[in-house]
Amino acid sequence: MDTFTCLPAGRLRVTPPPTIAIDGPGASGKNTVGLLLAQRLGYRLVDTGAMYRALTWLALATGLDFDDPEALTGFAEATPLRVLPSSAQHPQGGLYADGEDLTPKLHLPEVDAKVSELSRVPGVRRVLVAQQRRLAAEGGVVMVGRDIGAVVLPDAALKVYLDASPQERARRRHQQLRADGADVAYQAVLEDLRHRDTLDQEREASPLRPAPDARIINTERLTPQQVVDAILQHATAS
Repeated sequence: MDTFTCLPAGRLRVTPPPTIAIDGPGASGKNTVGLLLAQRLGYRLVDTGAMYRALTWLALATGLDFDDPEALTGFAEATPLRVLPSSAQHPQGGLYADGEDLTPKLHLPEVDAKVSELSRVPGVRRVLVAQQRRLAAEGGVVMVGRDIGAVVLPDAALKVYLDASPQERARRRHQQLRADGADVAYQAVLEDLRHRDTLDQEREASPLRPAPDARIINTERLTPQQVVDAILQHATAS
């Protein structure tokens, strides 16, 4: 686990990189940390996982066959997504397509069941990676996902990979689900996370792994704010 000295809140003395890439497996803290970091820097948060989830919902609503990669790729090409900055309505940013706010649909059970299938399609990843690079080119972006430092933004000045044990990540996810009113057993959450890890690590297109030059931070015994402080230390040292 990286060691660091906490930085005081407020203006940074050194300008951080224009884009910061944050990767890691499910429930490693990417979204929470990414949002806090973006707020601290005055940057825009881009959650690439939400983009795959939005496209999954739209594909389901359209009745597409998830066993037809050409159809899914064509659908992705014809469906540009609008990623809006965080707001009071959507603290982590909003996702729109054809004027429809898809943000409330991103974590529905049917999306959870299909998003891994869609994200394994190379053509879909190619389309969304191109969109994500265009967003990053605008600067002032914290981008979170599972292939940002290795694939989407390989030239990012700062790449961070967050990790924690499957048991700790399952504990966090279970706690979040229970807080949202879901009646789900911890063991089921743990098994689902392990299954998703396997799919992500073994997929042919953009498998989950740290970029060679990523700063790896074990979040297991750190608060989200402590992880942000660790990233800021790396950012100001870059």
